Amino acid sequence: MLSSESIKKIDYELTKYPADQRQAAVMSALRIVQTERGWLSKESISEVAQYLRMPEIAVMEVASFYNMYDLAPVGQYKITVCTNISCMLRDSDEIVNHLKTKLDVDFNETTTDGKFCLKEGECMGACGGAPLMTVNNHTMHEFLTPAKVDAILQDLLQQPSNKEVLK
Repeated sequence: MLSSESIKKIDYELTKYPADQRQAAVMSALRIVQTERGWLSKESISEVAQYLRMPEIAVMEVASFYNMYDLAPVGQYKITVCTNISCMLRDSDEIVNHLKTKLDVDFNETTTDGKFCLKEGECMGACGGAPLMTVNNHTMHEFLTPAKVDAILQDLLQQPSNKEVLK
């Protein structure tokens, strides 16, 4: 069941669209629910569909099309590295290999402690800052080097409740 906080946020998003166009808020609703729950289960998809009065398959089509939505549990920190052409030309493969080694995971895997999940991303629209990555779909880090990645990971681990040390 959608929380009252999620409903309040979705209702705010609905004010941006004509009353007969509730489905226009589907992307916002999915983001709101995912932010609260960490990922989008089939039940979450169904709840969003019911609330927006649209078919579940239509909500699933949106959720499965865009890579910012997670249809399975991910780590506390979802790291998405851009591997598109601009980032690739600026050595994103070095960043990817460094993260895979440092975290001991491959793309679409989560570290054994549940802290980090590594994802491959398409163009993130900030080619001038290549190579780049996002953390949890919203914090973007540009002009990456292995040393900068290490500092970012260490900073994430310094957040409250993150005491583990990386390899």
